[in-house]
Amino acid sequence: MPRRAHYEKRDPGIDPKYNNAVVARFINKIMIGGKKGVAEQIMYDALEIVERNTHRPAIEVFDVAMRNATPVLEVKPRRVGGANYQVPVEIKGERRIALAIRWILRAARARNGKSMAEKLASELVDASNNVGATIKRREDTHKMAEANRAFAHYKW
Repeated sequence: MPRRAHYEKRDPGIDPKYNNAVVARFINKIMIGGKKGVAEQIMYDALEIVERNTHRPAIEVFDVAMRNATPVLEVKPRRVGGANYQVPVEIKGERRIALAIRWILRAARARNGKSMAEKLASELVDASNNVGATIKRREDTHKMAEANRAFAHYKW
């Protein structure tokens, strides 16, 4: 993010199957080495597995998982008088979604065995049920912000 020059935020568009912008962003984040077709296949296979296992619409499970994984607060270091304080700050819209996507993908990639679609599907189901590594990450972030609430007055 440049300090002075303003840049135009590009819109990733919507995905063709579910007409959902967040799914399109998720596909772009899965993508490695410009292989968008492979990323789309992984995402759609994962959502198909979710639908088969939960007997609920996949996009509904995905939305609940994203809502559960989305953080509200985080800590940012601020240097005040020679000391660094971890200051809790509220997270704004786009960054919240980006963090949730990143955390879900990191947790899915860390799972053992199986294909990426199966790992992503199980992580999405876990996140929609409020369990798993992604939810633990969000809880840890919120605990850290809560523990450093005393330094909230350094926020600017």
